[in-house]
Amino acid sequence: MSDTTTRRRRGGGRAGNSARRGSSAIEQMPWNPPVNIDRPTEPLTEEGVQAIHDGAMRILEEIGIAFLNPEALEILREAGCVIDGDVVRMGRDFVMEMVAKAPSSFTITPRNPDRAITIGGNNILFGNVSSPPNYWDMETGRKVPGTREMCRNLLKLTQYFNCIHFAGGYPVEPVDVHASVRHLDVLFDKLTLTDKVMHAYSLGQERVEDVMEMVRIAGGLTREEFDAAPHMYTNINSTSPLKHDFPMLDGWMRLARRGQALVVTPFTLAGAMAPVTMAGAVAQSVAEALCAIALAQYINPGVPCVIGTFTSNVDMKSGAPAFGTPEYMRATQMTGQLARFYGLPMRSSGVCAANVPDGQAMWETSNSLWAAVQSGTNMVYHAAGWLEGGLIASPEKFVMDCEVLQQIQRYMDPALVATTPDDIALDAIKAVGNDGHFFGIQHTQDRYTTAFYQPFLSDWKNYEGWEVAGAVWTPERAHQIYKQILADYTPPPMDEAIREELEAFVARRKQEGGAPTDF
Repeated sequence: MSDTTTRRRRGGGRAGNSARRGSSAIEQMPWNPPVNIDRPTEPLTEEGVQAIHDGAMRILEEIGIAFLNPEALEILREAGCVIDGDVVRMGRDFVMEMVAKAPSSFTITPRNPDRAITIGGNNILFGNVSSPPNYWDMETGRKVPGTREMCRNLLKLTQYFNCIHFAGGYPVEPVDVHASVRHLDVLFDKLTLTDKVMHAYSLGQERVEDVMEMVRIAGGLTREEFDAAPHMYTNINSTSPLKHDFPMLDGWMRLARRGQALVVTPFTLAGAMAPVTMAGAVAQSVAEALCAIALAQYINPGVPCVIGTFTSNVDMKSGAPAFGTPEYMRATQMTGQLARFYGLPMRSSGVCAANVPDGQAMWETSNSLWAAVQSGTNMVYHAAGWLEGGLIASPEKFVMDCEVLQQIQRYMDPALVATTPDDIALDAIKAVGNDGHFFGIQHTQDRYTTAFYQPFLSDWKNYEGWEVAGAVWTPERAHQIYKQILADYTPPPMDEAIREELEAFVARRKQEGGAPTDF
């Protein structure tokens, strides 16, 4: 299809009943991206926000950030920034002027418009685990390199669970596919096995251009329609401390020019790549993020940008990254205050350092997820399936995390805090009086099926009942659910002509050699 031909029928179609309620594997909550109805936790005073802001501005003005990309350097030179080799210093007035051009809220529309997501405001959205090179499940029983089949299976979970709202990077790196064509195979799988919002790795010209073209084809869009509104996004990480590398900046600028969504997430580990103090680490992280946003806004004013945080700490005994710590939680909350100060949507993550889906995995991930809620985060990366500090993806952990995500979604249901006379229930209390119970009264009978959250994974039987049922531990139950989801899985519909065009594009790009593997 040429760029100027009439748009074809979109590939997604409306989500059917199975997509909304789940197959026979589980009975899940419907697709309903939650709105955060709580006030954010704000550990910083107004003076504290100003102090971190001033620290970030002084980093940009006095120390500078290395931009290891000649094109980016020339653009920033044109913008009036001070360039010394590859180090850029930019004044706070310029930074704040550029950042003010970014929208506080925007919508990304994938090939299925029913899966559109709005990023910003009080919306909180969850994405799948992204980029681990290794895989672990209970059947394998050990850590192994990722394969395309494992990646496809995790994509099926991404599509299946309604509490997962966007598809991040590769849920596990399929190292059995050559790096030059890996992005073509995985994006084909993502676009055919899911109909949710897509991500592109900013790893050089070819990968970014290929992904934009594949997303355009899958949506049945002309080039003009694709460029007119966000249909996908990228995430870049600064190379802390105080650097942005060549390929990520290249992809960042390409997507900026075409109006696609941009997320910048400095990876600042306090005590290693950032100061050991949380305020210093957050100030450095903010500086590294804002300079990239300023570049994007200078290139294309109004392009959607998200400020990300990945500020945690290291184990000072070993140097190993730690996640879901009290420090991680506070850094996330502090960054949330700064994001609101700048009027930017925010990204954080659901992460842990545990190696298997055990108790440590769940308490650290729960800390991370609730820090996201408390901070006012809009996009939660790695919300399901992450282990070993991002080195392992696990389907059991994915299923276990989705139980937590559903509970957060239910927690945000305004019905839980409704205060109508029917909710206060004085008539019911009067009917029961001082010596009855509420099980059998009409008020309860009318509401009992929807009154409380119903888990799909938690086991509420007592010990004896659990033992009689086989004494199945949580990861084992999660494994059974995972296998049943795969057995029942049906991909979302896609127009056959669009699928054929995608296949032809992938075949042509493979014949051309794909993308270079050296930068």
